[in-house]
Amino acid sequence: MAFLGWLAFDFAERPVEELRANTPPGEFGGRTSDPGPDAGPESASPGPRSAAEEIATLRKEERRLRADLGRLRPRGAYIVVDRANNRIYLRRGDAVEVDAPASTGSRAVLRETGGQHRSWTFDTPPGRFSILSERPDPVWTKPDWAFLEEGKPVPTRLSERREYGSLGEYALDLGDGYMIHGTLYERLLGRAVTHGCVRVGRDALRAIARSAGPGTQVFIY
Repeated sequence: MAFLGWLAFDFAERPVEELRANTPPGEFGGRTSDPGPDAGPESASPGPRSAAEEIATLRKEERRLRADLGRLRPRGAYIVVDRANNRIYLRRGDAVEVDAPASTGSRAVLRETGGQHRSWTFDTPPGRFSILSERPDPVWTKPDWAFLEEGKPVPTRLSERREYGSLGEYALDLGDGYMIHGTLYERLLGRAVTHGCVRVGRDALRAIARSAGPGTQVFIY
């Protein structure tokens, strides 16, 4: 979009003759103005378009792209997670209501040395998700890999898998075990250190939980 705006500005500011002089044959207006010595009447092409016509075409394309983006944009609040910079945003239209550091998957690989020889890659998956549920004061049911990582035997009783307080005040469930939740280790926010979930600081999580709920769209890239 910025490129289209710059190109329109460039055409508006530079004289047409300068554009023609600095543009290779066949590129200004999409056609060459010299059909060549062997060209017959049928091969004669129209002359180059004016700068005003070029600008009008670019502006029309810009309007079309903006309309397409408007149709794709979610209505109401939505969440964006930037894995490269480990940040989370709560947006509403063009407004940014929350801009905060987060932690995403470390991409580390854990391999089980015995038993079933399973392996896990701790990555935060990119894509478009919806919040399935919002749980206050969530309890984490630790999966097998959490015990293997700690070098402990995997328990058989469900009560031995439950851990209280480690997910913060809220957990927003995205499905397949992935969540947006709080953390006890806020000093690590801004770094890729999780097992795949998105960790958020207390204040940012509270603000997100107030505006987001089941059905809220989440975009992870």
